[in-house]
Amino acid sequence: MLVDSPPEQRAETAPAPPTRRAIRAFGLLLALAVLVLVGLASIAIGAKELSLGQVWHGLFQDTGTYGDVVVDERLSRTALGLLAGAALGLAGAVLQALTRNPLADPGLLGINAGASAAVVTAITYFGVTSLTGYVWFAFVGAAAVGALVWFLGGSRSATPVRLALAGTAISAALYGYLQAVMITDEAALNKMRFWTVGSLASATDSTILQVLPFIAAGSVLSLVLARPLNAVAMGDDTATALGANLNRTRALSMLAATVLCGAATAACGPIAFVGLMVPHVVRSFTGPDQRWILPYAAILSPVLLLGADVLGRIVARPSELQVGIVTAIIGGPVFIFLVRRRRTAQL
Repeated sequence: MLVDSPPEQRAETAPAPPTRRAIRAFGLLLALAVLVLVGLASIAIGAKELSLGQVWHGLFQDTGTYGDVVVDERLSRTALGLLAGAALGLAGAVLQALTRNPLADPGLLGINAGASAAVVTAITYFGVTSLTGYVWFAFVGAAAVGALVWFLGGSRSATPVRLALAGTAISAALYGYLQAVMITDEAALNKMRFWTVGSLASATDSTILQVLPFIAAGSVLSLVLARPLNAVAMGDDTATALGANLNRTRALSMLAATVLCGAATAACGPIAFVGLMVPHVVRSFTGPDQRWILPYAAILSPVLLLGADVLGRIVARPSELQVGIVTAIIGGPVFIFLVRRRRTAQL
C-alpha cells in the first residue's frame, strides 16, 4: 500500500517557483534573440530585392555587386542602427529616471535641437558638405546645449523641473533658428531635408568608428548609474538619506544622456519617439528598477529602430521611407495611448 509523503517532505522535493530575477534574466535573453533576428532581417531585406542565396553570397564570397549592397550598405546600416538604437534607448531611460517623468525623451533637454542647429550652421556658414563634418558639428552642438541646460537649470542645485524647463526653452529657440536659416537658404534646405528627418541610409564604416567610442562610454556610464538613479527616483530627501550624491548623479546623468543622444543624432539625424517609447514600455514589465530598465532599453530600442528601418524599405519599394518618418508614424499614436493611459491611472 502506498503511503503519501508528509507535507514537509513534499514541500522540500517540489521544484521551487522561478524567481522574478530569473524571469527578467530569461526575458533579457529572449529580447537579445529578437534583436539578432531583426538584425539578420535588416541585412537580408532592402529596397533592392535579393534572394537569401544572393545575400549569403554577397556577405561571405562576393566583392562585386552583391557584396557592395550587402556589406557596404546593409551591414553598415545595421551596425549603425544597433548603436544608435541602444544610445537613444539608454538616453531616454536615463532622462526619464533623472526627471522622474516617464514620458520624458532625449529631446526634452534640447540635445536634438542643439545637434540640428549645429549642422545647419556648419552647412550654411562653414560650407561643410560631408557626413564626417556633420558628425563632429552635431556632437559639439549637442554637448554645448547639454552644458547650457545644466547651467540654466541651476548647475549643482539643478532640479528635474528646472532642467526640463531650460531644455524646452532652448529647444524652442534653436528650432526657430533652424527653420529661419533653412527657409532663407535654399541650398541649406536641400542639404538638410534628409538629415533632419532621421535616416540610417548614409551609414558608413567611418561614421560608425567615429561615434562608437562615445556610445560605448555613454553606455557604460549609464549602466553604472543604475543604482544612484534608483535612489533619485525615491525623491531628494530619501535619496540623500540613503547616501546618494544628488549633484554628482544628476551631472553624470546629464553627461551620459548628452553623449549618447549627441552621438546618435550626429550619425543619423534626429529620430523621435525611440527614447520615449521603449523605456516606458520596458518599465511596465520590469518595474522601476533601473538595473533592469537600462539593459532592456539598450536591447529593445535597436529592435524598434531596425524594425522601423526594414519596414520603411519594404513599404515604398523601389524607394524607401526614412526611419525617422516611420518611427514618427508609429510613435504618434503610441504616445497618445501612453498619455491617456497615464491620465486614466491617475484618476
